Amino acid sequence: FVEPPAAIEFGNRIRELEVEEQREVDRILLEATDRVRPLRDALVASLGALIALDSLYARARYAIEFGCANAELGAAREGFTIVGGRHPLLLAQGVEVVPFDLSMAPGERTLLISGPNTGGKTVLLKAVGLLSMLAQCGVPVPVEPGTRLAVFDDVYADIGDEQSIEASLSTFSAHLRNLGEILRLSTDRSLALVDELGSGTDPVEGAALGGAILEALTARGVLTLATTHLGALKQLAGENPGVVNASLQFDAAALAPTYRLVKGIPGRSYGISIAKRLNLPEAVINRAEERLPIDERNATALIESLERRDAELSARERETAAMANEARERARRLAERELHVREREREVERASRQEARRYLLDARAEIERTIAELRRTASAESEEAARGARQRVERMAQEQGEALTRMDAAARAGARGNGGAANEPLREGDSVEVTTLGGKVGRVIDVRADEVIVAVGVMKVAVAPGTLRRMTRQPAERAVTLVGDAPEVHAPTEIDLRGMRADEAETAVLHAVDSAIRADLRELRIIHGKGTGALRAMVSEMLRKDTRVRGFRTGAWNEGGTGVTVAEL
Repeated sequence: FVEPPAAIEFGNRIRELEVEEQREVDRILLEATDRVRPLRDALVASLGALIALDSLYARARYAIEFGCANAELGAAREGFTIVGGRHPLLLAQGVEVVPFDLSMAPGERTLLISGPNTGGKTVLLKAVGLLSMLAQCGVPVPVEPGTRLAVFDDVYADIGDEQSIEASLSTFSAHLRNLGEILRLSTDRSLALVDELGSGTDPVEGAALGGAILEALTARGVLTLATTHLGALKQLAGENPGVVNASLQFDAAALAPTYRLVKGIPGRSYGISIAKRLNLPEAVINRAEERLPIDERNATALIESLERRDAELSARERETAAMANEARERARRLAERELHVREREREVERASRQEARRYLLDARAEIERTIAELRRTASAESEEAARGARQRVERMAQEQGEALTRMDAAARAGARGNGGAANEPLREGDSVEVTTLGGKVGRVIDVRADEVIVAVGVMKVAVAPGTLRRMTRQPAERAVTLVGDAPEVHAPTEIDLRGMRADEAETAVLHAVDSAIRADLRELRIIHGKGTGALRAMVSEMLRKDTRVRGFRTGAWNEGGTGVTVAEL
């Protein structure tokens, strides 16, 4: 390539202009920098504030996205309680996480976790460490309310394989170096996380060394979480009061981990079970089981029994919780029904009182009109008779007025007794007449501030004290008092109306609904047949007006079709 002579001069000019442009840019930037230089402290402060705001905003977004809760902080000597803990990194990856609950009491310093491979032991160790450090850094942690985390002066971890040819470190040597540092530096305010304690060497020597290390850390008060497969280490919980066993459960049938943490029970390794599942020769499996030490076989059988009992207890706890929820729901329905009945009784009582008052006022007005008429029409000859009639009418008016006055007084002060009885307050066991029920005789079973609970036959009613009349003597036929809501044992679940007249069918439906309500039945099946549809229309109208019926429907094809109505109570 040869540059043309005519282009050399233009090329040089372009280079000069580019250099001048760069110099001008540098001059402008330098001038702008000199102008901003006095604001340096303010800009640095603003940058620090933006960093703090950005950090707080990021923590808030993290808390909202992963449903974090506030965790209380306490001293390491007091242990910790984690409710619904989840591994932060697994959450960030969008993996479905099984929450865990873990609590360490003040006297429990070492948690020895055992269980099968890929069961989640290492993930649990890392989750506890990450949750503790995040909380101490002021970052919300993915836990449930009720969590209390400990504040540690340092966290030590021996997790993973740090084998190094360059440093002449084997797997076991690398573990020993880390464990030695933990023993040298940890305090009673530290957290130690040790994975696969005692591995990498002879199992007997590894178990002995691991047991000695755990005893030393426990005696020092270091809060330690360690995982192991060695059966000898699982016996430490029975020898040292500060050591507690725990396990991550495994589904023996599916040979898959459940990631469910159980405290107090050591876990099995399931090595032989997994070998069976992988179709190793049966002779090899049987020989392996024979070579297991008798103590190891006994421990495995005991652990299996404990796991089975724990599963049964968990199932019973769930069943008990379901029964308790059902009982609470039933109590709520009964309370609502009692409240509804009480309101209806009060409405009936109020309407009856108003009707009686209106009747008395009308009668009194009629009496006064009659007196006035007698006074106008009375003659000299019938003066004596008119005087006698007037006296009788006036006496009737006076009696009606006194009755009206007594009724008003009883309505205003119902708690002060009832008509015709002594001024003594009503007591439990008294026999009374209930005026609002047509004078039916009942027995007082509870006296409250503004109402009295009376048992009338198999029915309990709440009435105002002013509507009761104390019996001076006990009735010959004593009413049976039912304490509580005793359902009828033989309440029918269906009734047959076919062949009945309309009035007979109406009475039968009313009695059947009453019995079903008392027996707390959910449904009542009413058979009325198809025919002309008159009985079906009558039943539908009754159920529609009855407030105790939630709804009703025509029977399904296997329930009788249109010849049956099913009422939901």
